[in-house]
Amino acid sequence: MTRRRTHRISTISLNTGRGARATNHPYPSRTPVLALDFGALSVLVTTTAGDLVTASDVAFARQLAHEADQFARSVESKFTTSPQTSKPDQGKAA
Repeated sequence: MTRRRTHRISTISLNTGRGARATNHPYPSRTPVLALDFGALSVLVTTTAGDLVTASDVAFARQLAHEADQFARSVESKFTTSPQTSKPDQGKAA
């Protein structure tokens, strides 16, 4: 992936918590869709075209997976259990 060439003009913060989840939707006759749900807001990540996968799509998917893994590791390193918190769900999509 190349470095961003345009200046960022806005930022949207989507906080995890109750109801936040990520779900992959593979389809037999089109490319997959990654859904990121934050309560009433849903973000869909798709490929360039619904029936074609490009090298850029693959590169982005790999970058997304790597950064999501790094995010998970960072969150896990900050997580501590106390009487007020419970352990995260094991084996469920975040």
